Amino acid sequence: MTRRITDLTLSVLASVVAFLLSWPFWRDFEFWAESHAAWWIYFGLGFVLAIYVFYVFIGSLHILFLHGADEAAEPGANGGTAANKGERS
Repeated sequence: MTRRITDLTLSVLASVVAFLLSWPFWRDFEFWAESHAAWWIYFGLGFVLAIYVFYVFIGSLHILFLHGADEAAEPGANGGTAANKGERS
């Protein structure tokens, strides 16, 4: 449960940073559309989508590191035997 909370917190923080970097203020409001409501919808949906994408990305990193740790912990992983290379003995 703690890992999920940590992952969600990191996802929200990364999304806040991405949101602030994409704000039109940093570009002198050159890209504002006619409708400010459309921009709020755009940023709101983008923010929620960014949280989801960061959360899935962090989850996939957990899986990647678990696979790497499992592969390194296998007996004979550094032995270089024919069975480890996929060859027949």
